[in-house]
Amino acid sequence: MKKNLYVLILPLVVVSGMLFANCEIKTETKPSQKPMSIVHRKPDPDAMKKWEASPDGIKYKEWEVSPEGKKVHASHDKIRKYINAFTNMEAVVTSLTFQRENSKSGPKWLIVRIGDEEYMMQFTTEEFRKLDSLKVNDNIIVRSRSAGYSNNHPYLIISGDYIEQNGKVLFKRDFSKNKGC
Repeated sequence: MKKNLYVLILPLVVVSGMLFANCEIKTETKPSQKPMSIVHRKPDPDAMKKWEASPDGIKYKEWEVSPEGKKVHASHDKIRKYINAFTNMEAVVTSLTFQRENSKSGPKWLIVRIGDEEYMMQFTTEEFRKLDSLKVNDNIIVRSRSAGYSNNHPYLIISGDYIEQNGKVLFKRDFSKNKGC
């Protein structure tokens, strides 16, 4: 009787173990079903060609080869290593009141000089309130994760992800709230 019981239980244990091990292997090697982020997607060449042929694309391409566009690209080259490493850049505030032409409201702009070039940083009204203590000619430390070009702006636009003055952090962007963007 005991032998029959062992004969029945042994295959049950072996089969259960194999099923359990098989389930674990499948879950470990299963590829992620998360959609790819915009950063990891390859740009659609057809969409890019279509945009370049549009009036905005033509205007941007003309701006890129103009002296103003070349100046903005050169200013990006000067700070690229700091942006890539997210390291401190010493800056001087040159304007707290910059506003685009034909714009009555919208984002707030901080213009700073890093080295011998001027740069723009865009903030929402709420974010800009944290910078109320700043004045023109104040020395600050800036860290940025990215920069962008626009034919509508006279300077390179850098993200103001971290701003410090005299060892006190005035602004630090919280990337957990917007999923890293």
